[in-house]
Amino acid sequence: MEKIKGISWKAVTQEQQLDEIINRSYERPVAIFKHSIRCGLSAMVKSQLESEWDLSEEELEVYYLDLISYRPISNKVAEVTGVPHQSPQIILLRNGEVQYHTSHSAITVKGVRKVLAA
Repeated sequence: MEKIKGISWKAVTQEQQLDEIINRSYERPVAIFKHSIRCGLSAMVKSQLESEWDLSEEELEVYYLDLISYRPISNKVAEVTGVPHQSPQIILLRNGEVQYHTSHSAITVKGVRKVLAA
């Protein structure tokens, strides 16, 4: 787990973690952030999230998926959630269901907070 500017990123490195993440979503909302380390836009969105992040881990657990190193896991996320692959992308799950997903510059802390409040 890497904590930067308030975000406690939990790395997704194994496909089996997806079941654990979905199960965790029954206890509290969880999000998977898909990030390409080779994409400037993805880096900009990640940096913006980190600088604006004001959510506690109790409000939202955040998982980080490095698309370059773990593309098969990203494909599995798309298959399991039914959300087509994008990069960067955030997928928020609550009670095992996708509550929200968006990609590219539409990813904002304000957008995530709005979904959590609903």
